[in-house]
Amino acid sequence: MTGIGSLNESPLHADLKEWYRRPGDLVEEPVGGFVADLLRGDELIEIQTGTLSALGKKLDHLLDHHRIRVVHPIAAETWIVKREGARESGRRKSPRRGIAADVCGELVAFPSLLSHPHFVLEVALVQQEEVRRRASIRRRGGWTLVERRLVAVLDTVELASPASLLGLLPAGLPDPFTTAELATALGRPRGLAQKVAYCLREAGVLEVLRRGRGGIVYTRPG
Repeated sequence: MTGIGSLNESPLHADLKEWYRRPGDLVEEPVGGFVADLLRGDELIEIQTGTLSALGKKLDHLLDHHRIRVVHPIAAETWIVKREGARESGRRKSPRRGIAADVCGELVAFPSLLSHPHFVLEVALVQQEEVRRRASIRRRGGWTLVERRLVAVLDTVELASPASLLGLLPAGLPDPFTTAELATALGRPRGLAQKVAYCLREAGVLEVLRRGRGGIVYTRPG
């Protein structure tokens, strides 16, 4: 069997699996030589806190015969918790705030998969804790991330078709637009904006209008 066993999963993965679990769901259920995090009727629910590309083999083998919902968390709010031994020595809120469009940093692995009738990608916008401990006594002041924990699920965004990706574009974005304009509207680096545009283009809901000095100009088809 291939999959993440409950003994090896991270706290964030375990917390999300419990949050999504409903009465009647089967947990860590063998399906087609793999292990599904949750099996709800004929739908497999996969909690993927790491890279989405790691699911490639499982999706290749199961997607044609099973409905699969992949849940990917994005940290909308993060509390950094420092611990020394069993004692909490500090807590502060990180200025970083994730948005649903950040999922395109992972979705670039298979953006066209949203056209598959059995596939749904659900973005879970979460409040989380990052627990850090001192890296070593010899590295004074050095801290290392040891685990992430779920505090709350603030919202979810379901991406069930190529057209649903258009909902990741911010309100007020001009049409046509460049990735520089998209980056400004999202409040994200241009590199992420380029990945958003790539995902929408590969999914068929965005077209290249022209290429100019300022880069590629995109437009919504029709």
